[in-house]
Amino acid sequence: MAFAVELPDGSRCESGNGAAMFTIVFHTDAALLATFTRGHIGLLESYFDQSVDVRGDPGAAFAAAMTAGFDLQFRPLNAVENQLHEWRHSNCSPAQAKINARAHYGLGSAFYRMWLDDPLMMYTCGYWPEGTPTLEEAQRNKIDLICRKLHLAKGERFVDIGCGFGGFMFRALETTGAVGTGINTTTEQVEWLRAEITRRGLQDQLAVREGDFRDVDGPYDKVVSIGVLEHAGRDQLAEVIRAHADFLKPGGLGLLHFIGHVGRYDTELFIRKHVFPGGWIPSLADVIVEMEHCGLEVLDVENLRRHYAPTLDAWAERFERRWDEIHALDPARFDERLRRIWRCYLVGCAEMFRAPAGYTHLFQVVFSKGNVTATSYPMTREQLYER
Repeated sequence: MAFAVELPDGSRCESGNGAAMFTIVFHTDAALLATFTRGHIGLLESYFDQSVDVRGDPGAAFAAAMTAGFDLQFRPLNAVENQLHEWRHSNCSPAQAKINARAHYGLGSAFYRMWLDDPLMMYTCGYWPEGTPTLEEAQRNKIDLICRKLHLAKGERFVDIGCGFGGFMFRALETTGAVGTGINTTTEQVEWLRAEITRRGLQDQLAVREGDFRDVDGPYDKVVSIGVLEHAGRDQLAEVIRAHADFLKPGGLGLLHFIGHVGRYDTELFIRKHVFPGGWIPSLADVIVEMEHCGLEVLDVENLRRHYAPTLDAWAERFERRWDEIHALDPARFDERLRRIWRCYLVGCAEMFRAPAGYTHLFQVVFSKGNVTATSYPMTREQLYER
């Protein structure tokens, strides 16, 4: 891939054949030094501070960096900072877990409405079967697939751990008739969702309460958590899986939808330092082991990695297109630094999930509390694809 680098003195270096797909422009010697000493973290933080610019296709820049392994260089120095960050932002304390969640999810419904699907505002990977035209349909597809996997039915009670803006709850009630309770530790989302439930007159069918996975009030017929496991933290993995089991009645079904590593790897410092404080991506193997410890039978594992890239592409396009409106919501909060951080987060993660050799994937794991029988769960997966 052809690209170019411009140095502070105006000189230019080019690599590859043909026209450059992107150009990295260093404005200061300090930005050069940061990149030489701290690799991609130094380069990214210089970009956030506007001492580096990127002209051209930012997706191509991330793809080239990942292909070259630039994100894996300078690991010892960044690893120390990563470990310190994990220690400082541990979710062991419910109070710190709330602080971590609000740092990202507490930016307000007006902000997220600008670039998520309308009206469900699902902030997790969509499901893109062949021919899916829009983000809105992809998110409805995802919810409907989960409902089919859980055999969610009228009259059943489910709990949605980390329910966000309630999109799953609203859609599941509409399509299946199941009634739900959402649990969310982000005060801003809880207040918005509670008001929205009241506005729609659904207080007898849906509810939301402020708390985290430790606040078990089951048992429920079904449990779902979509994009929650990544926020529990390394030292909380066993506890969060145990909570999923405790929420369920014997024989109940659950689904974990989470970003997971294939193998054990450190969680990217940029993501947890600038985007998701307290976040940690577990390995699929470690999740399965903890499920076994809790008496949960794994019924189905599906890897939806390839579905995350188009989801992130859609988010990034909408984010850029509506940036002026986002900025106008609160110019001090939604400033150029935030814009650059979120651009790197959305575009960079899209390329990460698109990378053919990547080790970060998206899993859906269906499980039961205790072993299912021939009458309690289908013998085949045919029902999953009956749309």
